Amino acid sequence: MFGLGLPELLLILVIGLIFFGPGNLPDIGKALGKSMREFKQAVNEADPSKEALPAAKTEEQNDAGQAK
Repeated sequence: MFGLGLPELLLILVIGLIFFGPGNLPDIGKALGKSMREFKQAVNEADPSKEALPAAKTEEQNDAGQAK
C-alpha cells in the first residue's frame, strides 16, 4: 500500500515504544482506530444534499422540455 515492509513497520513500532512507552501505546492505538472508524462512517454516510441534486436537476430538465 505505502511501500512499507516488515522492517519499516518494526522500526516504527520500536520508535513508538521508545517515544510513548509501552503503557500508552495501546491507548494511542485504540484512539487512532476509533478515529479512523468514525472517519470512514462519516465518508460512507449518504449526504442528503447530494441525493436531492439529481432529482432537482431532473425536474429542471422536465420543465425545460415542456417549455419548448
